[in-house]
Amino acid sequence: MKRSFWYSIVVLLLAAPVQAQSLTGVWQGVETDTSEPGANWPAVLRVQKNKGSSLLGVLYQEKGDQPEVSATFQMQGTQLAKGMRLDHVRKLNETGRMPFFFWCEGSITFTYDPNLEKLTGQATYRPDGDCNKGTFTFYRIKLKSASKVPASKESTLRVSGRNVLWYADAALKQPVTTGNTYRTKLAKTTTFYLTQGYYPTRQSTAVPITIQVTGAAATPKPTTPPPAPAVADTVRPAPLVAPKPVVLPKVLFKLGTAELLAEGGPALDQLAAELKARPTLKLRVAGHTDKIGEPEKNQVLSEQRAEAVKAYLVKAGIAAERISTVGYGDARPLYPSPDARNRRVEVEEVKD
Repeated sequence: MKRSFWYSIVVLLLAAPVQAQSLTGVWQGVETDTSEPGANWPAVLRVQKNKGSSLLGVLYQEKGDQPEVSATFQMQGTQLAKGMRLDHVRKLNETGRMPFFFWCEGSITFTYDPNLEKLTGQATYRPDGDCNKGTFTFYRIKLKSASKVPASKESTLRVSGRNVLWYADAALKQPVTTGNTYRTKLAKTTTFYLTQGYYPTRQSTAVPITIQVTGAAATPKPTTPPPAPAVADTVRPAPLVAPKPVVLPKVLFKLGTAELLAEGGPALDQLAAELKARPTLKLRVAGHTDKIGEPEKNQVLSEQRAEAVKAYLVKAGIAAERISTVGYGDARPLYPSPDARNRRVEVEEVKD
């Protein structure tokens, strides 16, 4: 009897549901339709968590042979035990309208593969015209190896994604390597910017992956005396603050939050140094969001993002009364939605 009791407890524990892994983030891939061999619609899906198990998202699609023909949809749905279901809510934008061509809407049920970070979706569309069904395949870039590595020791970085391209800069001008693994030695904390070559679109964006480096890098002993310091004036970075709003391009935020991304630190440190060097300067920080989610929530989020930048500057030693904040929600996008660069802050000088 006792053995049976404990056996039952073990069975119950093993049968207990495991907390579903987060499916938020940026997914890139394609929709295909078996009834149209060869036809494809490259797509980007951005997902964020709402209340409870509910999800919000933006789905962007292009016509495969005509990328100027595109549509952007607001999506909402629920996370399931092995994936999620998303429904089309409304069309946010459409470009390149064509006669006898229209975009299908309905619901998509996705199955999630955590090993590949892959979503396979089966769409059931409302029977408008020839709309019936479609198949989606998405991948997302996610760090699969340790986020911390020892300084100056060879380590293997591993990520998910399809046809991954690595860059050293956010402008994607400095390619590093390709593929899902990169064996390297890092002397300091480094951010790589990764893209997928799997059905890229005009809305595809780079995913920053930051690798923290622990310990001190070995410093080689110089074999020759160091050169004498230059007499010329030190080149200083251009001022960040101006009478007109200036975008801080690398000061971005995690999707749906006011949490600053790590790569924005240098720009904010430069801004703090400029404020210290100009003690009479007063600053206005404006927060912005993308168009994912409800406008009222985006307004609050934009204000929180401006306050997050202010808090960073105050912690750096800037008097709080020198900094005012404002939020504009999703009313002032700089790029077609969805685009992570719309989740930004702008700064401008305030005249008394």
